[in-house]
Amino acid sequence: MTQKKLHPSVLQFKEFVKNNPQIIKEVRSGKASWQELYEDWYLLGEEDERWGNIGADKESESQTGQESKNDWLSNIMGMVKKMDPNQMQSHINNLSQALGAVQGVISQFQGGNVNSAAGPIKQQEGPKHPFAFRKD
Repeated sequence: MTQKKLHPSVLQFKEFVKNNPQIIKEVRSGKASWQELYEDWYLLGEEDERWGNIGADKESESQTGQESKNDWLSNIMGMVKKMDPNQMQSHINNLSQALGAVQGVISQFQGGNVNSAAGPIKQQEGPKHPFAFRKD
């Protein structure tokens, strides 16, 4: 199989991309195409501020992500500080009663009888040998 020899400028662009991996990420994310980047590189050169902005965009995105995480955490902490412990306890008690009611309904459908005061009621056991009259 014969390989085509690439134009020297294309080889230089490939080397430039290898040295700047953020360009690959930009193409993969769909922000730019290889053709656009090659044309910009060819016309503007390697020292243009456009290539520095690509890395800065990533840094600013990571800083923005960090700030949003901090905002989320501060929002949660603010809500926790505003909670009334007595009100939370009453909500937990209501939830516990609701779960108990659901468990009672489920146990009724399963055939078990549940008495909330005394616990489950045992069914009567039959004789150990129902056919004792056949013994010799």
